[in-house]
Amino acid sequence: MTAVSQPRPLPDTVPTAAGPATMRRVATGLLLVMAAIYVGARIGEAHQSGWGYVRAFAEAAMVGGLADWFAVTALFRHPLGLPIPHTAIIPRNKDRIGDSLASFLRQNFLTPSVVARRMRKLDLAGAAGRFLAAPTGQAERAGRLRLGASRLIADLVAALDAERLGGMVRAAVSQRLTALDVAPILGQALEAAIDRDRHIPLLDGAIDWLGRTLVANEETIRTMISAKAGSVLRWTGLDETLSNKILDGLYRLIEEVGADPHHPLRDKAEEGLADLARRLREDEGLQRRVNAFKDEVIASPAVAAWLDGLWGQARAALLRGARDPSAAMAGRLGETLRQLGLTLQTEPRLSRAINLFARRATVGIAAAYGDGIVRLVSDTVRGWDAKTVTGRLEQAVGRDLQYIRVNGTLVGGLVGLAIHVVDMWV
Repeated sequence: MTAVSQPRPLPDTVPTAAGPATMRRVATGLLLVMAAIYVGARIGEAHQSGWGYVRAFAEAAMVGGLADWFAVTALFRHPLGLPIPHTAIIPRNKDRIGDSLASFLRQNFLTPSVVARRMRKLDLAGAAGRFLAAPTGQAERAGRLRLGASRLIADLVAALDAERLGGMVRAAVSQRLTALDVAPILGQALEAAIDRDRHIPLLDGAIDWLGRTLVANEETIRTMISAKAGSVLRWTGLDETLSNKILDGLYRLIEEVGADPHHPLRDKAEEGLADLARRLREDEGLQRRVNAFKDEVIASPAVAAWLDGLWGQARAALLRGARDPSAAMAGRLGETLRQLGLTLQTEPRLSRAINLFARRATVGIAAAYGDGIVRLVSDTVRGWDAKTVTGRLEQAVGRDLQYIRVNGTLVGGLVGLAIHVVDMWV
């Protein structure tokens, strides 16, 4: 794994008045005050012995303050720039610190057994259920998360190449439709419709269509009958009578078939539909012809344009919903998600299954990618220069370390005062 480039410095999130630099000045100023008190006490001690207590306090305070200054400074740099052994500890041990941090992370957080034990305490299904079931306008934290997730989804969808992604969607849908053996499905659907008498509206529609087609093409039929009739029939005008008889018979037949649900022609039509359903399921030749017709339809430009239109509408709807999560959550999608949230909270078996899946997935990720995460941490620290590491750590703990200097100065002074008291009274 390649070294990670030097990161940007951390922003100074601590106010200047309470930052490490201010506390460093306070600690140094306190040390200088102790030195001034020591000088004054030394002068005053010659005239009055009581100044000895002040001198002892200031003298020990200077020793404590200087010792803690050296210790704190030695963590990050060489004191006074002198290459004293065992100083500048953090810059010199940067790589070892990174390796130790990565090892600590691996042993305490990314071991599958540790992850599994911690995941057992988490109710991810319940948390997801409460998040989804939170009504619009309530659960401010859930609202912020939902808004952030919606914006992220909208930005991702908008950033993707719409034409290329649409082509991928169209190709995927076309591939699935092409692989689908549609004939048996049509046969089963037709059989189910016949069993439930749902084919009757289809027959009624076909009969009605035949009647309207006959009316619309009556003149054409009369012309055909007249053309087929002999010249004698046309000369005597019997061709017109013949046409009327044929058309009347057809009209009467269509009317009878439409009015009588048990008409023999209806029975024949139903037998034909049942046979078609059986052949769609069993006749390989018919199945090949149906699938070939299906492939031609899918490959047609009209279907491609239709799929592109569906993708465009879906993308636009997704963007609208992502950019306005409140409106999306107020519609059917929102109600569906809320019902899902309530189900996750009230169905223990479903919650256990989801939590088990999440636990196994997380343990699998830890087992598969734990070493990679550890290497990322180690290599990231290795990629920083010494100045960056020192600056980050000093920014994080420097203020508290300067408090150590202040405390060392005061505690040292008190210890020195105590020793002086014992020396004077014992």
